[in-house]
Amino acid sequence: MKTDIEIAQKAKLKNIVEIAKKAGINLSDVELHGCYKAKINLKDISQNAKKKDGKLILVTAMTPTPQGEGKTTTTIGLAQALNTLGKKAFVCIREPSLGPVMGMKGGAAGGGYAQVLPMEDINLHLTSDMHMITSAHNLLAAMVYNHIYQGNELMIDESRMVWRRVMDMNDRSLRGQFDITASSEVMAILCLSKNLTDMKERLGRIIVAYNKEGKPVRASDLKANGAMALLMYDALKPTLVQTLEGGPAFIHGGPFANIAHGCNSIVATRLALKLADYVVTEAGFASDLGAEKFFDIKCRIGDFKPQVAVLVVTKQAIERHGYDNIAKHIENIRAFGVNPVMAINRKASDSDAEIAEIQNKCRQFNVPCPTSDVWAKGGKGGKGLAEAVISACETKSGYHPLYELTLPIKEKIELIAREVYGADGINWTEDAILDLELLNNIGFAAVPVCIAKTQYSLSDNSKLYGRPTGFRITIKGLKPSAGAGFIVAYAGDIMTMPGLPKHPAAENMDITEAGKITGLF
Repeated sequence: MKTDIEIAQKAKLKNIVEIAKKAGINLSDVELHGCYKAKINLKDISQNAKKKDGKLILVTAMTPTPQGEGKTTTTIGLAQALNTLGKKAFVCIREPSLGPVMGMKGGAAGGGYAQVLPMEDINLHLTSDMHMITSAHNLLAAMVYNHIYQGNELMIDESRMVWRRVMDMNDRSLRGQFDITASSEVMAILCLSKNLTDMKERLGRIIVAYNKEGKPVRASDLKANGAMALLMYDALKPTLVQTLEGGPAFIHGGPFANIAHGCNSIVATRLALKLADYVVTEAGFASDLGAEKFFDIKCRIGDFKPQVAVLVVTKQAIERHGYDNIAKHIENIRAFGVNPVMAINRKASDSDAEIAEIQNKCRQFNVPCPTSDVWAKGGKGGKGLAEAVISACETKSGYHPLYELTLPIKEKIELIAREVYGADGINWTEDAILDLELLNNIGFAAVPVCIAKTQYSLSDNSKLYGRPTGFRITIKGLKPSAGAGFIVAYAGDIMTMPGLPKHPAAENMDITEAGKITGLF
């Protein structure tokens, strides 16, 4: 059996100009980064603004196992399948972070015959967006400390500094000093900005510290947001690549879904919707994390109206979490007024009898549940899924967010915990209560909430599998992401600087004298 990288290296890539032309992108707005990847100038978005939007399809999943359930592979394979059926489809996914790539997960550009290419570039540096985000974030940190050193005109309280440095790598020795780049508020800002002016304003609203009167000190107070936007200008442009079958794909932005909002950029999604009949995107982990944030944060800010949500299920996840877990995730999708479709993601080790049994038991949910075999067969293996999605798109979406922004912070968090997680309620620590008072005092309350919690359970306890009941969520703290425009609520101990495993994926990676990469995935 060929590895993902072996499949990718044998693929015949088309010149990215050909991909852009077929997608309907103005070639004068294509900024080449070699033959197989390109940045798209932001002018192309405004030039296409009056076009009708295509159908927006979200791919989410049941509660995952540590191995992952193939959500990105399904996203890419579904778009390939739609193109195979003669539809004009676009993929919009996130950029992999070097930390997980070199750590436990390995590559993150799909798999098998449902990949985005060039796979090596996508998993490593792509077009250097991660570097730009890291640089902008750390420039702000440098300017904060320089301001204090140069006399501290803003009267910053050094005991209330909240802006740490970042790097795009897993390194547990730096915890407490650094976060991983994917968790940076600058990353969230990139993904939620509508244009350069919006991004510059959002960067200016970042809270870096509090002064001795307890008032927030922002990036704009340090006159840092202009230079940060300068460093981020090229990063705001979506990166165009291709699927293994020659379809168009945007890879743009990479926030984690357990500590951030877990979706690709508004800019890329908006442009893709103007260029295609169907846009397939994914949100990290399951419906309680990425999908909830997609619906409540990204779609609200971007004014998107998703039509269908595909729920990826696998034999391995069912063995751990059971069919009640699937039922809860379907309920979650319907709670936002979106039409659900299931995708039984077939792994190489799954037998025909096992898949038939899963399909038979899933019929109880009254949701289309085709088998997806895109890893092994590419677009052809997703034909049944694509047909089910097309059919579901014919039913009008009733999408709506779960809550109104005017609802008090406490009530928003409690509503998510009850309705999405199935919790009985919230336990608030003393620190969280103090944070709540601060947020209300600085007037930062009428915004969405981004709950940071474990991805391995509907609860905040990673060991509670299935569809747990009779539990409460503990909120340990709250933080304003004033530039991104949401509040982060911490449910449990969430690491913003992961560590490497005992045997990181990096141990298996190498490159030959001829430049051939091995062991990436």
